[in-house]
Amino acid sequence: MSMIPPAGSATLEVRALSKTYTGRGEPVEAIRQLDFKISAGELVCIVGPSGAGKTTLLRCLAGLLTPSSGEIVLAGTTISGPPPGLAVVLQEYGRSLFPWLTVAENIELPLKEKRIPRSRRLELVAEALAAVSLAGEGEKYPWQLSGGMQQRVAIARAVAYEPQVLLMDEPFAAVDAQTRFELEDLVRSLWERLGVTVVFVTHDIDEAIYLGERVLVLSGRPTVIFEDVHVNLGAQRSQIETRSDAEFARLRTHVYELVQAAKHGARTVAEAHISH
Repeated sequence: MSMIPPAGSATLEVRALSKTYTGRGEPVEAIRQLDFKISAGELVCIVGPSGAGKTTLLRCLAGLLTPSSGEIVLAGTTISGPPPGLAVVLQEYGRSLFPWLTVAENIELPLKEKRIPRSRRLELVAEALAAVSLAGEGEKYPWQLSGGMQQRVAIARAVAYEPQVLLMDEPFAAVDAQTRFELEDLVRSLWERLGVTVVFVTHDIDEAIYLGERVLVLSGRPTVIFEDVHVNLGAQRSQIETRSDAEFARLRTHVYELVQAAKHGARTVAEAHISH
């Protein structure tokens, strides 16, 4: 299998980010003075209670929503719209792939927008398909593939784009447990090989701990960082061995307690009465 050359990575900084939705009713403060930094090449997961503003945050990171105040800085440049060098993988893979285009054409589409020469586009498509174990599937249509394979196509499209930062918004929520484990290992493998900065939003606490080098736990609305949890489980992880590790169990319990406390209105660890 051909190796995709390192895509590079970039630092992502969130500085005093706030987002308030205004409409006909009362303003809704979704995010309040959010501050954190993700270093180049880190894989960071984000969890929090339902309605905590995870998707709002991700849309701001992607340049799809304008902050009410504060800023998001990618590689030293403030984001003011969808930035070059950033790719997004969504939960609804069926809606993100065009059914009338082949798998290869779906992956190639954003490369055309980058005005990459055709010969190089074909190389990138082939390399990306091989990277997600879909070599030889390029001429099929998305609807001919299983859900897990369609999500691999969405990941391949993001990889072929050669991003510096990859945002993933609950990308495995709609697949079965076995496929989910396979896709988690795929993301870890691609992250290690490409050196890309990854921000992974999930509701699944176990998934966040298994994947991440850090887990950012969000409070309820208006969202602040409840705790930045560092995950010390080593670089090489196994679905069986890692999930059986005592440190994995400790981290799962701690993050679960944080999320439960956030559901009940706690906004700091001191308020939640949680010990490490």
